[in-house]
Amino acid sequence: LAVIATTFTLIAVFLPTAFMSGVPGKFFVQFGWTAAIAVFFSLVVARMLTPMMAAYLLRPPRKDHPQPRWMTVYLGWAQWCLRHRIATTLAAAAFFFGSFALVPLLPTGFLPPDDLSQTQVYITLPPGSTFRQTLATAEQARAIVERNPHVKLVYTAVGGGAAGSDPFAPRGAAEARKATLTINLTARGERRGVSKQDIERELREALTALPGARINVGFGGSAEKYILVLAGENGQTLADHARRVERELRTLPGIGNVTTTASLVRPELVVRPDFARAADLGVTSAAIADTLRIATAGDYDQGLAKLNLSQRQVPIVVKLPPDARQDLALLERLAVPGKKGPVMLGNVARIAIASGPAEIDRYDRLRNINFEIELNGQPLGEIEKLALALPSLQNLPPGVSQTAVGDAEAMNELFASFGLAMATGVLCIYIVLVLLFKDFV
Repeated sequence: LAVIATTFTLIAVFLPTAFMSGVPGKFFVQFGWTAAIAVFFSLVVARMLTPMMAAYLLRPPRKDHPQPRWMTVYLGWAQWCLRHRIATTLAAAAFFFGSFALVPLLPTGFLPPDDLSQTQVYITLPPGSTFRQTLATAEQARAIVERNPHVKLVYTAVGGGAAGSDPFAPRGAAEARKATLTINLTARGERRGVSKQDIERELREALTALPGARINVGFGGSAEKYILVLAGENGQTLADHARRVERELRTLPGIGNVTTTASLVRPELVVRPDFARAADLGVTSAAIADTLRIATAGDYDQGLAKLNLSQRQVPIVVKLPPDARQDLALLERLAVPGKKGPVMLGNVARIAIASGPAEIDRYDRLRNINFEIELNGQPLGEIEKLALALPSLQNLPPGVSQTAVGDAEAMNELFASFGLAMATGVLCIYIVLVLLFKDFV
């Protein structure tokens, strides 16, 4: 009976982990089922195979064996505990709750940092930068990186190129203002106690000499960055508060670079139609948009004229040259079709050069701003705790919410699922004990 009770108790401990939710549950499901099935088959062996083998193989002992010394000590402790039940219960309770009191002192993280012999440097220039400017900055960064004694090889990809150890990793759209430096480092055995995180820290400090460039060092995978998200409906309120959050995040001790999508603005041509004059002249906003699109970027493929060759068709794109596209006076003289004939664009709209967001991201259908904080070898849970304690995140304006994605989100999900599995396991153990001793106390 004791063997059966012990077996079902172990199954009750391991099996709840097989029902954990989320991505961590996909990893623990094999562990839970494997442990539970292995314990069950150990019960089958104990109740069927072991008694049969004992009946055929065991022989009666020829002499009495003395009781080992440790058994005498153990029985003495057990008798003392049974005579002092209240003191034993209080000591067990103090040990139990004291163990939980030590949990906040433990560093928390999702995956440990790697020590591979490869890393990357991501360079981002302001929106509107040309390919030549990005290439020149990448060459400056390469010269700085090569001075590090642990760097063996540097491969540079500018614009749409991609490099790295994971060819299937998601990547953003190709832009001429971005560059990636893939760096091969010396082997771990040749560094003499220098980890990859130490080398990345040295590269961050050296690359601060690059003016006007945003630098990220590392693959940005597990245990390398903490992603914080601010979301809201009001874009201006969100942007204003994001600047305050960014300033306070940079004060966290020991972290690497802090990058945000809030400051990504680029020059753009802003056209504000005068709807009253446009209505009098019979000009629609769609006509204004089509005129500007064809003049600056060309027509859609379906509307382009085609040059018929023997084996293929070549689309003919007609648009203004680059210099003309920057001349506001020339753009104002573009002819827009109307009901009463062509109308100059400047008569029905105002044109100006302004700045706007390079991209608008959304999270759960809300506009959001992401902050990527390089951990610089520090525990993810510690950085998350310090970040969430900042005054700007403790006092969010109305309509702005905060959440974490990436490793921090998976880590919190893992802790919640594992806590639920542990509670379920303890409940199942109690049920087995109730069935075994026929008493709830």
